[in-house]
Amino acid sequence: MAENNMNDKERYLDEIEDSIRTIGVLTSGGDAPGMNAAIRAVVRTALSRGLKVRGIRRGYHGLLKEEIIDLSARDVSDTIQRGGTILQTARCQSMRTEEGQQKAAAICKKYGIDGLVVIGGDGSFAGAQKLANLGVNTVGVPGTIDLDIACTDYTIGFDTAVNTAMEAIDKVRDTSTSHERCSIIEVMGRDAGYLALWCGIANGAERILMPEEHDFDEAAIIADIMANKKRGKKNYIIINAEGIGDSINMAKRIEEATGIETRATILGHMQRGGSPTCKDRVYASIMGAMAVDLLCQGKTNRVVGYKNGQYVDFDIEEALAMKKAIPQYQYDVAKTLAL
Repeated sequence: MAENNMNDKERYLDEIEDSIRTIGVLTSGGDAPGMNAAIRAVVRTALSRGLKVRGIRRGYHGLLKEEIIDLSARDVSDTIQRGGTILQTARCQSMRTEEGQQKAAAICKKYGIDGLVVIGGDGSFAGAQKLANLGVNTVGVPGTIDLDIACTDYTIGFDTAVNTAMEAIDKVRDTSTSHERCSIIEVMGRDAGYLALWCGIANGAERILMPEEHDFDEAAIIADIMANKKRGKKNYIIINAEGIGDSINMAKRIEEATGIETRATILGHMQRGGSPTCKDRVYASIMGAMAVDLLCQGKTNRVVGYKNGQYVDFDIEEALAMKKAIPQYQYDVAKTLAL
């Protein structure tokens, strides 16, 4: 039996020998808790398949600067519980240019990178698509705390970020109740309101302001605050997404209009940090391993996703063309429960 297993492994290695020998991995765009779990899974899965692994530091920026290192199983030991990304990350305007894309593809070939795993969001996938068109086998893994990638129900980092925000908002509500204040708590989400929506429901907020709904009525919010005060309510919580912003000035306007002490709290980048939750560790690990397996199967220009309870993959062009909207029923539930 052991001999048969060895023969099977040898045949598998022979099948991929002519296509994938070295896999590169990078993290791009905003960091997200769980990225290290994905990196670890890429490295160890690739090594178990008899491949070499090269880590690219600082995303596409580091690729263009040739900040490329060999990675061993030991290099990713004791990383699954760490927030951030051990490969660091950066944004790279040069990858939006044809010259930058061609240079990146040439560097991949120079270092023998036959397959590249890109962990990041839509912008990172757009870069991966360009590299795939230039002959570099690429697979994207969704890593963003915003949950705004349309092809997947899950993105690495969202679960940790939303729990971090939820716990912080619980603490703000405690002091807000003690002082009978109105509190505006700003969470991340420049273009997408999923963090705001989930926190609004989880924290029992009275109002949720999201980029998807720009035309909110501040006068109506002020009237609602006054009505709640008359009913004896001790606090009023507004969850405000970063894409709406203006939390500090909004707090001043509400206090002037109501006479109720109003404070703004901007949670900021604390939502990106911290040890990833179990869900982020497990899902990221499976997605990272799946990315390697897709490359070994000869697939390229793909994005790993999680849809309807299954791990799946999509063509990058198809994934980028998809649109994602805030589920109206969930938003309606949030408003109903805030009454």
